[in-house]
Amino acid sequence: MFWDSNSKCLSAMLAAFAAAASPGYAMAGIVVASSGPSSASFPPGKKLADDAQITLKTADSVTILDAKGTRVLRGAGTFTVGAPGAVTRTATFVALTRERGAQRVRTGAVRGPNGKPVSPNLWYVNLTKSGTFCVVDPTTIRVWRPEKDGSATYLVSDKAGTKTARLVYSDGVTVAPWDVATAPVTEGATYAINSTNGANRATVSFTVLPARDYAPEDLAAVLIAKGCTEQVDLLATSLALPQDPPAAM
Repeated sequence: MFWDSNSKCLSAMLAAFAAAASPGYAMAGIVVASSGPSSASFPPGKKLADDAQITLKTADSVTILDAKGTRVLRGAGTFTVGAPGAVTRTATFVALTRERGAQRVRTGAVRGPNGKPVSPNLWYVNLTKSGTFCVVDPTTIRVWRPEKDGSATYLVSDKAGTKTARLVYSDGVTVAPWDVATAPVTEGATYAINSTNGANRATVSFTVLPARDYAPEDLAAVLIAKGCTEQVDLLATSLALPQDPPAAM
């Protein structure tokens, strides 16, 4: 549903996610990242009831995503899993996961917590990140670069070197279409993205997700299970809720 461009579908999505984030609706959160002495108890992918309480130790950090967005819980202290208050990142999730056409586009700068550019769409391959990448429509793939200044061309090659396509960016353009006719995207397909001087920018292996109506926490669970860690990080960063005050000791 989130790849529809029809405005009615978009309105329906917003209403559905708003209902899911409303009081009284049974929700569950999912751990998307954890560190510290208690991290073994909170591995990425673990689901937690919305009203569950967890106790963390000093130096613990657990990032939880639910229908409202993501929040980081830091110990020591006892915390309720569900995000409090009325703030949600529903509209952000809809925009982040919307499928778009494959034309070259200029996008405004989207910046993460450290001030560095981050991809504006979950389904854009990141030119600078290697690893497994999840897609829902293997016929329409786009590749995002963090820099927008200057023209650039990159070569896309399969393992055998028998299929070579080009990614072409003009000055000011941050997103270019993947040539799926020359370099088809199928389950397990792996491609190296190299500069024209031979330097490797990224090596990407694709996995194809079923096209379904994913709630944020369900989508995170699928991405974690498939090993699409870069997209999990982008989801968590983009849906971050205002930081909670320290827990009472």
